[in-house]
Amino acid sequence: MQPYELFIGLRYTRAKRRNHFISFISMISMAGIGLGVMALIVVLSVMNGFQKEIRARILGVTPHLQVMSDSGQINNWPQVLEIVEQHPEVRAAAPYVAGQGMVSLNESVQGVMVRGILPAAEQRLTALGDKMKKGQLGDLRAGAFNIVLGVDLARSLGAHVGDSVLLITPQGQITPAGMIPRLKQFHVVGIFEIGMAPYDNALALIQLEDAQKLYRLGGGVSGISGSLRNLDLAPQVAWDLEDKLPKDSYATDWTRQNANYFAVVAMEKKMMFIILSLIVLVAAFNIVSTLVMAVTDKQADIAILRTLGASPKSIMQIFMVQGMLIGLIGMGLGVLGGVLLALNIGTIVPFIEHLFGVQFLSKEFYYISELPSDLQQADVFVVAGMSFFISLIATLYPSWRAAKIQPAEALRYE
Repeated sequence: MQPYELFIGLRYTRAKRRNHFISFISMISMAGIGLGVMALIVVLSVMNGFQKEIRARILGVTPHLQVMSDSGQINNWPQVLEIVEQHPEVRAAAPYVAGQGMVSLNESVQGVMVRGILPAAEQRLTALGDKMKKGQLGDLRAGAFNIVLGVDLARSLGAHVGDSVLLITPQGQITPAGMIPRLKQFHVVGIFEIGMAPYDNALALIQLEDAQKLYRLGGGVSGISGSLRNLDLAPQVAWDLEDKLPKDSYATDWTRQNANYFAVVAMEKKMMFIILSLIVLVAAFNIVSTLVMAVTDKQADIAILRTLGASPKSIMQIFMVQGMLIGLIGMGLGVLGGVLLALNIGTIVPFIEHLFGVQFLSKEFYYISELPSDLQQADVFVVAGMSFFISLIATLYPSWRAAKIQPAEALRYE
């Protein structure tokens, strides 16, 4: 592109037109692209924030890596534990017992997922110790038959710290009267709150040895939990361990256990990107309209430039500069506004809620009561690049029409 083509294109953008309607549509085009880019950046940042927050909550209570057996029980777990701990990416590992049961208090009965843990080891694996509202994980002592309940589970049972609850397991005893479920009384020594219903409603923690006795596992465990230094390497670590584990054991990681959830989040993010991109696309149609009217308005100028030796290619580039400048200004304003809004959404949303007396995410209905935001540089570049590409495509047809104008025809009625 020659300097004069760029100069004339910029001059056409700044110059006052005889038809003020063209300038008005140019401003609307800039505003439309800016709003579309800003909306895309903010929405993607909020979705990233939700994904990050939910993932942190999930991994705050579930291990990054698990080793289990096809039979449902690992008897030689000390050897398996040693294999897991020797992997360089494994930060900590511990055995656990998992089972199902029912907790009863007075006339209330709730189904629960029972997890037997070693409290000291669990502190290194998950953030459960930091989620305790009452009591401590350390209160789970072997032989004491103590239990820690989720906050919603305790509320539905009416249980408080110091109460005794009855834990019923499906593994029963055969008697002359038939199958009788196993019953054991446990003392409530703590209550935790994760902030996610599947855990707060249905998770109960007991000491590992108590769980082994309750589910008649002897010295066996249900599996080995592991915590990794790098979460993103979990699939690779599980794959590495497969070759070293006993034949009846296998490794799985958090990406497989929560695959459906993260797949849905990724799909929603893609769909939101496509839907909001339509805003930029509509604004790009305004650029087409602007340039078509600008070409009609500047037919005499185009004819004069052609008679002075300007090629059709140069005429096309002049109007492409004009359209691209509209797109660049709109994109720049959108990126600036989107980044500022995404970085300060934690302050802006509470201000709006306070100003209008509303709450967008009520604690009574949503696990996350604050709107999270995680601005990622890659998203900003993708959105900016997409808007610039659409703006560039929008300039092609009007610029091509300008290049096809014949000087004699344009000057006939001047």
